[in-house]
Amino acid sequence: MPLVPTAELVRSARLGGQAVGAFNVITLEHAEAVAEGAEAAGSPVICQISENAVRFRGGRLEPIARATAAVAEAAGVPVALHLDHVTDEALLHRAAGCGFGSVMFDASALPHAANVAATRAAADWAHARNLWLEAELGEIGGKDGVHAPGARTDPDQAREFVAATEVDALAVAVGSSHAMTTRTARLDHELIRRLAKTVPVALVLHGSTGVPDTELRRAVAGGMVKINIGTALNVAFTGAVRQTLAADAATVDPRLALKAARQAMAGAVTHALRVIRG
Repeated sequence: MPLVPTAELVRSARLGGQAVGAFNVITLEHAEAVAEGAEAAGSPVICQISENAVRFRGGRLEPIARATAAVAEAAGVPVALHLDHVTDEALLHRAAGCGFGSVMFDASALPHAANVAATRAAADWAHARNLWLEAELGEIGGKDGVHAPGARTDPDQAREFVAATEVDALAVAVGSSHAMTTRTARLDHELIRRLAKTVPVALVLHGSTGVPDTELRRAVAGGMVKINIGTALNVAFTGAVRQTLAADAATVDPRLALKAARQAMAGAVTHALRVIRG
């Protein structure tokens, strides 16, 4: 089926008191796994490609975007395409021609006034091209030490930021952290509820791999609408590759390891979607 606008998936989830899962794509196998896992869960899903993934591919956005879009269009469930954690305006401006329905523009490392100005400009550009824009206020844990793990988003400042920038969604700091490989994060559920009442746009949880299932369910019930998951797929991928190669030291066909990796990632996607979709 054709690519579905991110706005449509998020709006539907929000109206239904649910959340939509957004999974990071690095390789073609990641994209295939997200589609397969979503089909098994019977759930819509978002495939997202980060600026880091584009940098890994030598700055070439189009090949991985087009491949992911082709996988999405062959899926049996609705799939949206999202460009994630963009700090480069030039990369932002390439999104419209590559099938993306949305972009997360991240100017959070800038001083507050500069963040507001840059994000408003990004939102104006995106909306003129029918793109949905996500942004970030406050600091999410992790991200190469740039953000303090104990950071929390202030609801009143978040409301003012959304009003000033006119973004469509806001990534908030509520206790999760990027790149966690252990599921030990504890979320501030009272803050999530306050943010959901105060902020008029969809709330996004970054760093969800490190959040236990029970915490994720409570977060969705409290008002989180888009749940970003990346590291969980990489853990599944690398674990399956290691196991496959260790089982037979003479293996030289990469398809054996990549098939196992794709299956492991698809299982992780299915599990996560069943958790957040209820």
